[in-house]
Amino acid sequence: MCGIIGYIGQNQASPILLAGLKRMEYRGYDSSGVALINGRKLKVFKKEGKLRALQEELGKYQPDSFIGLGHIRWATHGAPTDLNAHPHLDCQKKIAIVHNGIIENMGELKEGLKAAGHQFISETDSEIFAHLIEKYHQNSILEEAVAKALKAVRGAYGLAVLSEKEPDKIVAARLGSPLVIGLLPQNDYLVASDVSALLPFTKQVVYLEDGDIAVLSRQGYEIIKADGQKNHHQPEEVNWDLEQAEKGGFEHFMLKEIMEEPQVIKDSVRGRIILEAGNVKLGGLIDVMDKLAQAKRFIFVACGTAHYACRIGEYLIESQVGIPAEVDYASEFRYREAVLEPGTVVAAISQSGETADTLAAIKQAKKLGALTLGIVNVVGSSVARETAAGVYNHIGPEISVASTKAFVSQLVILVLFAILLGRQRSLTKERAQEIIKELLLLPAKAEAILKNQGQIEVIAKKYCQSKNFIFIGRKLNYPIALEGALKLKEISYLHAEGYPAGELKHGPLALIDESWPVVALIPQDSVYEKNLSNLSEVRARKGKIIAVATTGDEKIRELADEIIFIPKTLEILYPILTVIPLQLLAYFIAKERGCPIDQPRNLAKSVTVE
Repeated sequence: MCGIIGYIGQNQASPILLAGLKRMEYRGYDSSGVALINGRKLKVFKKEGKLRALQEELGKYQPDSFIGLGHIRWATHGAPTDLNAHPHLDCQKKIAIVHNGIIENMGELKEGLKAAGHQFISETDSEIFAHLIEKYHQNSILEEAVAKALKAVRGAYGLAVLSEKEPDKIVAARLGSPLVIGLLPQNDYLVASDVSALLPFTKQVVYLEDGDIAVLSRQGYEIIKADGQKNHHQPEEVNWDLEQAEKGGFEHFMLKEIMEEPQVIKDSVRGRIILEAGNVKLGGLIDVMDKLAQAKRFIFVACGTAHYACRIGEYLIESQVGIPAEVDYASEFRYREAVLEPGTVVAAISQSGETADTLAAIKQAKKLGALTLGIVNVVGSSVARETAAGVYNHIGPEISVASTKAFVSQLVILVLFAILLGRQRSLTKERAQEIIKELLLLPAKAEAILKNQGQIEVIAKKYCQSKNFIFIGRKLNYPIALEGALKLKEISYLHAEGYPAGELKHGPLALIDESWPVVALIPQDSVYEKNLSNLSEVRARKGKIIAVATTGDEKIRELADEIIFIPKTLEILYPILTVIPLQLLAYFIAKERGCPIDQPRNLAKSVTVE
């Protein structure tokens, strides 16, 4: 879960590498480093902490180089220290590697290399690559040595390598961890784990696939497989620009991305609605529409925030389409012995399209014969390429580690998806038109909620010292309660739990007293009266109630200490609105507590290792 960048060309490498690393800071990291070749001499600089420490170190030496590697690390094996930071070197300090991923057979490989005389100086699994490549590089060119090393390794990797022996070459490889080549003028090349690192320099990219080994030199680039066979991928153009990834005057990316949500709703439906026919067109699904018409069961797989979107997808598929649906954590699906009968569709949701567990779940589903679909934001990502069909969010980059606008987009697309499949079955044209018309009104309703952020900030200041929160909701708003609790945990480091409101009496009510705020999602829907009853139980135990309720609701005033009103909408669309106040509440509480909102501790934007 780190960031990799490499450069070879006609310009000074270190400023380009640092600029690329800067673009990937949002992913979360605890150390950074670069490796440069000056003439034929390899030099490595690496520092624990933020990127400015590395910049200061490089400033002391002002190295002159036209080829190099850069890396920001989020610690997995080994603490965040200078020694554990990348790049890592072989025994002779002539080979440098940067690695994102995990080596599962680390123990046996390390023992064998130690027995052969190799000396390790870090606690990381990644250093094994440097020593394996050293072992094979004695009698092979660099790309052949890398290929031999990869055959010895079990696990996942995005890998880039430099060698003093071949100072005009970068070798990169991927398996389960993303890498993309950037094509610059005059035979200059970049390779990175994140497209955002390339955008200051180029929009022309080549996505590497699992099993690819890329060789970059000043004469050009080539892509080969581990068996030596050449592979060719057509260059693609990135469809978003650098400006979209900037803060645009906001203090944090998270607030900027929340404020973009009215536009996100518009972008997610643009060109996809046929109101007159009461239908939806999702171009990425055209080739599998016949199979979807025959689908008998849906399984959604995802991790984190995307998992909660899947839970809402489960409700939508069953209520609007009328076929069984279920949700699994991708990290669990890949290990349970799932029984997938004919007609099963497995749909993955991932903002980055690179989440390791989600990708593994899709591969497992394909082996079992299921039709696989993806809902992803990043064009050309691994999930997008691995699935048979899917839908892009098309909402531009999401930078903050805590997902907000991508979640809203995922919910919108799931509604569109349910209409599309429902119209193949028993969903009437009139009901579909009703949903579509209300969906088109949501941007303005989301805008109205955002204009009320000042009141939410006041509530945040009042409750920011509370140590524990409970979030409750029913039906479609139960997953939103889970998501609200997750957001608060992620960025404010407070303890928060999400529960179905009906479960309060089955345990959680024992916790409630005047020190426990209860955030209740209580729009005027089919379970409104039951939710009122739950709030009466909380009130009887002196719990503080923060309610998210429908505008004009007078009954809620008798029970809640704080009320955040949202506009009225259809029951199946309420989650798209109820989540917005919870995102703002988490944001303002974290801000009051002085937390690093865009880069919360111990977390990374894209979890590309298990």
